[in-house]
Amino acid sequence: MYLDSAKKEEIFGKYGKSNTDTGSAESQIALFSYRIAHLTEHMKANRKDHSTERSLTGLVGKRRALLNYLKARDIERYRAIVKALGLRK
Repeated sequence: MYLDSAKKEEIFGKYGKSNTDTGSAESQIALFSYRIAHLTEHMKANRKDHSTERSLTGLVGKRRALLNYLKARDIERYRAIVKALGLRK
C-alpha cells in the first residue's frame, strides 16, 4: 500500500508539530499533497479512470480550502507550508 501508518507518521513528523499531530492544517495539507502526487501519477498511466479523477479533484479542493483557511488565519504559516511543499502561489 502506498500510504501506510509509518508513512503518515513520517509526513506528520516532518510538517506537523509531532508524529501524532494529525489535526494541524500543515500536516493535513502535506498529507493531501502526498496523496495528490500519487493519484496524479496514476492518472498519467490510466487516462480513463474517471472515479480516480473525481477523487483527485476532491482532494485538490480540500487542500485549496485548507490553504485558504491557513492564509486567512496566519499568513506566515501559509507561506512556510507553501514553500516547504513547493506549491505554486
